Amino acid sequence: MFIQVTLSLLEGFGMTLKIFLLTLALALPLGLIISFGSMTRVRPIRWLVRTFIWVIRGTPLMLQLIVIYYGPGLIAAWAAVRGGNAVMDMIAAWTVPERFGAVIIAFVINYACYFSEIYRGGIEAIPKGQMEAGQVLGMKRPQIFFRVVLLQVIKHIVPPMSNEIITLVKDTSLARIIMVYEIIWNAQKFIKSDGLLWPLFYTGAYYLLFCGVLTLLFGYIEKRLDYFK
Repeated sequence: MFIQVTLSLLEGFGMTLKIFLLTLALALPLGLIISFGSMTRVRPIRWLVRTFIWVIRGTPLMLQLIVIYYGPGLIAAWAAVRGGNAVMDMIAAWTVPERFGAVIIAFVINYACYFSEIYRGGIEAIPKGQMEAGQVLGMKRPQIFFRVVLLQVIKHIVPPMSNEIITLVKDTSLARIIMVYEIIWNAQKFIKSDGLLWPLFYTGAYYLLFCGVLTLLFGYIEKRLDYFK
């Protein structure tokens, strides 16, 4: 039974890892773009972006998962009732998002907003004198950002970013809300089928090991960036 449980949890952990890696790969660059929007001098864009961040950070990720997965279908059904046959024909091809796709969309949007605030804090922590010095030397704004500011920003954001990334590992368990079969889901099925509770606690070993590896990795990165002291 132990081998059977271990293999089942490994299968679920594969889905957990997939959610984690895809979210990270998409949310990190998107968060940087959102941070630029929240710092832009164009007020309507800045306030629109900051309002969006406020909404996403102020509502539970579980609620966002439910809205993204069930929302399109409910909107389509409501539109069909209100619009009759003509609207029915227009939305006939509008299907509910795939479960895994809905999970990735929700996670990427949520974590991109959190990452954007970390980016913003790191960028604003850099003295303006460095940017002005770059302009005096004839550097353009993109050159100043990528050659002068970015590495220092990375130094500042590694600790808070590592916390968010480790939180992401644990938040992947929310995917089971819309029946994406990650590691917790695979453990729960043994409670229903065999009355076994220990597989649920066994998942803790997977999370602890994964978070331990990430902790060591971020510790190594911080040491490598010590030359900025």
